[in-house]
Amino acid sequence: MKREIIKSNTENFEGHAQQTENGIEFWFARDLQHLLGYAEWRNFLNAVSKAKTSCEVSGNLITDHFVDVNKMVQLGSGSQREIDDIMLTRFACYLIAQNGDPQKEQIAFAQNYFAVQTRKYEIIEKRLLEWERLKARQKLTDTEKQLSGLIFERTGNDRSFAIIRSKGDEALFGGRSTKEMKIKLRVPDSRPLADFLPTITIKAKDFATEITIHNTKDKGLNTEAQLANEHITNNIGVRKLLQQRGIVPENLPAEEDIKKLERRLKSEDKKLSKSPDSLKQENDDE
Repeated sequence: MKREIIKSNTENFEGHAQQTENGIEFWFARDLQHLLGYAEWRNFLNAVSKAKTSCEVSGNLITDHFVDVNKMVQLGSGSQREIDDIMLTRFACYLIAQNGDPQKEQIAFAQNYFAVQTRKYEIIEKRLLEWERLKARQKLTDTEKQLSGLIFERTGNDRSFAIIRSKGDEALFGGRSTKEMKIKLRVPDSRPLADFLPTITIKAKDFATEITIHNTKDKGLNTEAQLANEHITNNIGVRKLLQQRGIVPENLPAEEDIKKLERRLKSEDKKLSKSPDSLKQENDDE
């Protein structure tokens, strides 16, 4: 997600934030519906319903974070009409976003926007980049599981996948083996190389693996040699594409251990659900 888009989204979400007399920040559900890209109110209410369940499961009271209200809206004719709405705390908004499709740009942004305390877009941008790397690593794990199962199905050898993946790495990293890359990036022997790679390289490995899966099925490849050659060819192709854009995979520095990154992001999420600002005081005052 581009920095300009992140800054624009941050300002847009901030622009719709409201504040109670006691200083509790909240959003109206009708506003959040549009911020998250939901065209229909009834579809958005499905996400709200799931979020309420998540709220309860986390040990928080639904009424502290989802407050039903009525408000008047101006019609085109100049008259007014009363509609249902919901006051949502930041925690409630976060839970609604968590129940949305993270492939949608608005949802992905909201999941990270509501998870952090600060509203500075630089902090949100950093978390989005970290989140994107974590999602890319999880996607690569799933894709490699698919390829591993396919290779075993075709060859009957459970060691073939490791051999083929290693040859793919060597092609992607310009002749450097997986072991050599681990030494270069100071990756522990017991850990996967991909856990320390930058997002662009993780996605490159995933793309090459996706092509190998597709062509293995499409071309009816059945031997380890055929599969290895296919995977090597695809990694060479992806490497050429990266080089054309000035990116040399083996020269990119290692990044934070993905396990540490995952724990840190989960810790931020837990802090949000542990003692979130609530609208309870507002209810008590009414």
